[in-house]
Amino acid sequence: MREFVITDASMPRLDSALLAQYPQLSPGRLHKYLRENKIKVDGKKLPLSARLPRGSTVRVFLPDLLLDKPDGPLFLSARPELCAVYEDSDVLVADKPAGLPVTDEDGRTADTLINRALLYLYHKGEYAPERGWTPCLCHRLDTGTSGLVLIAKTQQAEALLLHLVKERMIEKKYLCVTFGHPSPAAATLRGYLQKDARQARVRILDTSAPGAKDIVTKYKTLAVSGRLALLEVELVTGRTHQIRAHLASIGCPILGDGKYGNNAANRELKLKYQALCAYSLHFPALPDGSCAALSGKTLYASRPWYYAQVLDGTLK
Repeated sequence: MREFVITDASMPRLDSALLAQYPQLSPGRLHKYLRENKIKVDGKKLPLSARLPRGSTVRVFLPDLLLDKPDGPLFLSARPELCAVYEDSDVLVADKPAGLPVTDEDGRTADTLINRALLYLYHKGEYAPERGWTPCLCHRLDTGTSGLVLIAKTQQAEALLLHLVKERMIEKKYLCVTFGHPSPAAATLRGYLQKDARQARVRILDTSAPGAKDIVTKYKTLAVSGRLALLEVELVTGRTHQIRAHLASIGCPILGDGKYGNNAANRELKLKYQALCAYSLHFPALPDGSCAALSGKTLYASRPWYYAQVLDGTLK
């Protein structure tokens, strides 16, 4: 826990005071930490827009590594925790835990998946910033989604993997738990996805519209438990929030999803993140050269905790 006292008589906003004190944080992180009750002013939770009078005490309940300004490259301050599912000289496939962002666009957050990967490779002697090439993400997952993420170690691997992702040549399957049982038990959903940038969410449409992109989502029910269903989902097209929004559009939102889901059920069952896991990646036949070792291979993430609990009826 860290604390500081407001000495400015101009009554600064809470978010401005926090960013001035801890510039390595970001506005997005502040909103997250406030929701998690990790920011208090004189023992109370206040909105980030609140004006603070002189003498107010701000307490931040976060680990020191998130608050201390790092010495050297930001990745050196990431947590040394990475689950590598597969690795060769071209590619690293990591199993991302729910709640960890894959990256941070404003470059202030040290603990991201890509920074953990860079730290991992740095300690192995496979990455040094001065060499000029930095391993990079080839696709992304939402912060609240767990599962497999592809990281290219070379420029050749990056070009190939981005091509495979763009052309939908990598078969991606997910595990999720929905609030409600989809009917039929297995189906291929089609529609159009339209982004709403102002609200940071998407809409699912039955017909095409300006800015909307076609989507295809396949699912099959693996088990049911009370009000819940465990699904295997194949992501044919890979759009923003596609699985979450598409399943919600048929009345079966993903459990724990605060944006498209059933918030009453989420609170009742005390889920912190959406029950969605990028469970497997299947690669097509590949020619000799970069990433050839992945040819025809299927990689799996660890099964998420809710998988067994739906099967045995503990979660329902």
